[in-house]
Amino acid sequence: MLTTRHGVRVLGAPDLEAFLALAGRNPVVNVFAIHRAQTTNLEPRWLGGEMWGRFDGGHLVAACHVAANLVPVEADPEAAVAFAERALSRRRTASTIVGPQDAVRAFWGEVGPHWGSPRDMRWDQRHLVIDGPPAVSPDQGVRAGVQNDIATLYPACVAMYTEEVGVSPEYGGGSELYRARVAQLIGRGWSFVRYDGDELVFKAEVACASPDAAQIQGVWVPPHRRGQGLASAGMAAVVQQVRARISPTVSLYVNDWNHSARAVYERVGFVENERFATVMF
Repeated sequence: MLTTRHGVRVLGAPDLEAFLALAGRNPVVNVFAIHRAQTTNLEPRWLGGEMWGRFDGGHLVAACHVAANLVPVEADPEAAVAFAERALSRRRTASTIVGPQDAVRAFWGEVGPHWGSPRDMRWDQRHLVIDGPPAVSPDQGVRAGVQNDIATLYPACVAMYTEEVGVSPEYGGGSELYRARVAQLIGRGWSFVRYDGDELVFKAEVACASPDAAQIQGVWVPPHRRGQGLASAGMAAVVQQVRARISPTVSLYVNDWNHSARAVYERVGFVENERFATVMF
């Protein structure tokens, strides 16, 4: 029996099938939430938070991942407002609100006056996909990372994160957790590197994946090596390798103002299929 307004309640393991059916309506856009559901069975202790569901006539019609990342799933503006009203009844735990633009705008319109000033708001991010061979030749030097790479890969990940987000992942004593995350991605075969001699000149990671799609994060080339084609050929190799052994569709999202990155992805063959937005605290 529902005990919250607007038919919103916490989902659990018995709701997994219904949740996956809902998120599966758009499996590429919802790959993060699908990955989290499949790896945690919707158990709050493994999620590090909760998955909320909104019901209409007993049917699950929208969801929201509520942990460090707050992510609406198949939520129209009305559902996003319902999730926001529930969120306002408790302390904010999310450091990032991210997802389809309309849902994030509707959610933020309700919680914004109460949740304090965010560190950054990015209202126009292009969600891009590719589900075929890359349009440029892959760099044959790109390979899956191994644990011996971590001495050079970890500083590159810190540099990329700091450049992209505006704050170091090591801030506040987070270096141990972040290093563990880098090592975890290597262990999964989700980290990709390219060396020129001893110098790391390209790297990228798979952030999350399902049988339908994989989402790329952390694409980075050292500043002094940019403009040399490393990113285009490197991303082509990542697309080729991810499609061969992880998932058939590759996705990512990029800020509208990052014209150089957008040009790289367009050359590789990515096309836009959604607009995202991100609010960061």
